[in-house]
Amino acid sequence: MDWSQFLIFVGVGLLAQLVDGALGMAYGLVSNSVLLAMGLPPAVASATVHTAEVFTTGVSGGAHAFFGNVDWKAFRRLAIPGVVGGVIGAWFLASVPGEAIKPFVYAYLLILGTVVLVRAAGRMVSQHRVRHKGILGFFAGLLDAIGGGGWGPIATSTLLARGGAVRQTIGTVNAAEFVVTIAISTTLIAHMGIQHWPVVLGLLTGGVIAAPVAAWLVKHLPPRYVMTAVGCLIVGISLYQLGQHFLG
Repeated sequence: MDWSQFLIFVGVGLLAQLVDGALGMAYGLVSNSVLLAMGLPPAVASATVHTAEVFTTGVSGGAHAFFGNVDWKAFRRLAIPGVVGGVIGAWFLASVPGEAIKPFVYAYLLILGTVVLVRAAGRMVSQHRVRHKGILGFFAGLLDAIGGGGWGPIATSTLLARGGAVRQTIGTVNAAEFVVTIAISTTLIAHMGIQHWPVVLGLLTGGVIAAPVAAWLVKHLPPRYVMTAVGCLIVGISLYQLGQHFLG
């Protein structure tokens, strides 16, 4: 990795965290996509992104807590099972390629993104809250580790689709992600070490700069606009990834 490219990854990290902190998702997906495009193996890319995310999610979660965006009861119910799922997923990724399950993940996200867009248009799809947040946290952590990103899209979109409040949902998911990311990155590094430190430093530098701004944005933007952006982001990422898998 040429250190002259450091600023490029600062920009990638800044953009990814600005989206992630304001919409509750996509830091891992954006960053991981860039690293995979560079030719890094999925396990190495995931380890690199999650190492950077330890810092960015810490700042993001702290900022959301400061602005009162975190539901601490929901945080515990997501974070603890998320750690278990993340460790299992990281161990699996370090042992077996995780590409085979990606189409199923993105098909699921495509459905959820559509549901969120319907809710943003003023139609309540379901008035029932997610009762089993622990199960959601487990699978979100599992798939986040295997896919190099996905905690936010899975957890945030599911909670929003089931009637969760926008500001607290995004803040809580971001705060829980910090704990889950520590578990995933620790497991991956223990199995394979860490490479590409200039990339890690660039991603986390840009992410740390953007995190407080994103937390402020989610507190002040109208919920319907945020939900529309969330829905469009999920649908767009899902369609692109499915197209790349089946047509690429």
